[in-house]
Amino acid sequence: MTSSLYVINPAADFPTYFGAEVLAASGQPAGVMMADLAAATVAALAPGDFRISICDETVSPVDYDHPADWILITGKVSQRGRMTAIADAFRRRGKKVVIGGPYASLSPARLRDHCDVMVCGEAEEIAGKVFADLRAGRPNDAYFGDKPSLALTPAPRWDLYPNDRALLGAVQTSRGCPFECEFCDVIQYLGRRQRHKPIAHVIAELDALWAQGYRAAFLADDNFTAYRAHCKELLAAIADWRRDHPMDFVTQISIDATRDEELLDMCVAAGLNQVFVGIETPNIESLRETGKRQNLKINLVDEVQKLVDHGISVMGGMIVGFDHDGPNVFAQQYDFAMATAIPMFSLGALMASEATPLYDRITSEGRLLSGGVETQAVPWSSNIQSKTMSMEELHHGMKNLCNALYAPAAFGERMLRFIETFGRERKGPEPAPLDVSKLRDIERQAMQVGMDVRKMGEPEGRMWNRVWGAAVRKPSTMTIVARIMFQYAQARHMFAKGNYWEPQLAMPPAPQPARHAEPAPAE
Repeated sequence: MTSSLYVINPAADFPTYFGAEVLAASGQPAGVMMADLAAATVAALAPGDFRISICDETVSPVDYDHPADWILITGKVSQRGRMTAIADAFRRRGKKVVIGGPYASLSPARLRDHCDVMVCGEAEEIAGKVFADLRAGRPNDAYFGDKPSLALTPAPRWDLYPNDRALLGAVQTSRGCPFECEFCDVIQYLGRRQRHKPIAHVIAELDALWAQGYRAAFLADDNFTAYRAHCKELLAAIADWRRDHPMDFVTQISIDATRDEELLDMCVAAGLNQVFVGIETPNIESLRETGKRQNLKINLVDEVQKLVDHGISVMGGMIVGFDHDGPNVFAQQYDFAMATAIPMFSLGALMASEATPLYDRITSEGRLLSGGVETQAVPWSSNIQSKTMSMEELHHGMKNLCNALYAPAAFGERMLRFIETFGRERKGPEPAPLDVSKLRDIERQAMQVGMDVRKMGEPEGRMWNRVWGAAVRKPSTMTIVARIMFQYAQARHMFAKGNYWEPQLAMPPAPQPARHAEPAPAE
């Protein structure tokens, strides 16, 4: 008996730094920053005779009259509200709903009443049983996956996805992270032992993305460079593949990657030109508190600059609200940011996510707050009662810091430093200048949104003229500068939607002595 599935990736509950909601807000067709790997992989895990359709709600509305036998919903904590709303709406219509993904795996009790079937953990080893039971119409209430070999992960069904409305394709080359940051839920879900997808499978998935028209992709790893020997082998394979497929890549790394000069050179040769790095804080005591040991005993400003010098743009994660963060932390974070060549920071208040050691500690101390946002992807909420400041002080300081960091003059200063130093230690040829004629429609539309930053106001216009003028004078930076300007537009859209953008606050906090992480001891 053939069954049919409607696989849904819900919209986020609010714009985030990593979204592309600004496209629709600017009058362009809706789109996403990254193609949704989860929905495409779930579709690939289903038997070949299942009839499957995928909905990415950010791109197109959910069809509540869809005739599928089963509604499958996946999502993260930042999608919790939409996940439950969509599930409830289908169940009121008599549909059977299956929910899985990261949030279902980490916080199952929050979703249990909103679905008929729950899938917790990774799905590769249990998919056969799940889909057989769905076909028979007799599924269990819940299924629990373990941590499978990534050799079992099928190539995603990109043929079912709206690829023309995603800026970046997505390939996952590993799962897990060896570090133990107290606030992070990655190791609770995916484990500390990093598992790697066979390199031949990665290259095959890149071939599929290329065939779909992608010329840039996100390597969806929590720490791409954690295991350097394997990473170098993969980078060499990607560099070889890129000789005939000039694709660019974005990923997440930890700052310890800068200790390996060969690794950085190989990243650049493989087309890796933008990375997210969890900087978190220059406050030494806060780094120790949260177990971010890889950020200690180094000068964070210098290590970030190594990446930029090689030709790798950095987006920095920044967190405020650790127990060792006093009221001066906002000035300290601003001082640190303005010393770097990092244009974009994802700034958020410390959040205790369920299943993390931080959640357990804060709960045991009686400092867990309820009723607010549960993700660090936004700056205006925390579920932790701070030890060192009131919630009003935290909120005001966060708003001030957001406005200060993204004030046109401050953002422009970091952009100019980035452009000036980008790739000055690069080995090998420089990137080709931006060729607008080769861009896909969504890429041209995103570029236009970035160009329209100059229309936001007079300060933005002055900043844009200086930044774009510098990029034109250094053509190797034009493509990445265009992407960063779009990311800036998204951040400003996010702040505006959260009632966080108040230009009168866009003044640097009072200067404070900066305490960057201590230098490494002499050998």
